[in-house]
Amino acid sequence: MSAVRVVLLTRPGCHLCDDVRPVVARVCAELGVTWSETDITGDPALLDQYWEQIPVTLVDGAQHDFWHVDEARLRAALTRQP
Repeated sequence: MSAVRVVLLTRPGCHLCDDVRPVVARVCAELGVTWSETDITGDPALLDQYWEQIPVTLVDGAQHDFWHVDEARLRAALTRQP
């Protein structure tokens, strides 16, 4: 199984998270890219680091976007050659 490439950092009750989740799911599904979602309230370090920026998308371990996800930008990041 391939490593998770996209991580969506969220917290309960976040309406922006609800908006971003289907975009991430759609782009990843179309590209065959694995993704996961992490609730930052379960990790004090993540909560401290990202509380003001939620939702945050990480691509290959690096912060990619916060608050919103630009679908074209996410797609470009996931199809870019190393």
